[in-house]
Amino acid sequence: MPLFELLPILSLPLFLIITISAMIGGAGQGKRNWIIPAILFISFLIFSLYVVATEGLLGFWPNHTQNGWGNQVWFDLLLAIGIAWVFILPRAKVQNMRLPLWLIFICCSGCIGVLAMISRLFWLENKASE
Repeated sequence: MPLFELLPILSLPLFLIITISAMIGGAGQGKRNWIIPAILFISFLIFSLYVVATEGLLGFWPNHTQNGWGNQVWFDLLLAIGIAWVFILPRAKVQNMRLPLWLIFICCSGCIGVLAMISRLFWLENKASE
C-alpha cells in the first residue's frame, strides 16, 4: 500500500488515542499541557514542509477546487480553524497574545497555526499561574 494511502489510515487510531485520552484524563490540565499540541504542531509542520517542497506551495488549491468533495474538505477546514479561533480567543485575550499576528499565521497555515497558538496559550497560562 502506498504511503499516502497508509498515512490517513494510521492517523485515525492516533487521533482516537489522543482525543479519548484527553476526555478521560482531563486534557488542558497540568503544567505540561502545552507539550502535546507543541509536538503535534512540530510534526504537522515538518510533514507540511515536506509536502510543500515536493508538491509546491499552492498544491492544495487544485485539490479543493476540482469537485464537490474538494470543496467540502475546504469548507470543513475553514470551519475547524474558525471554531478553534472563536474558542481560543477569550483565553488568548486574557494572556495578551498578539491576536492579529496569530490570525494571519492561522489563515496562512490552518491547523499548524492553531496547534502553535494553543501550545503557546497553555504555556502562557501555566507561566501566569506560577
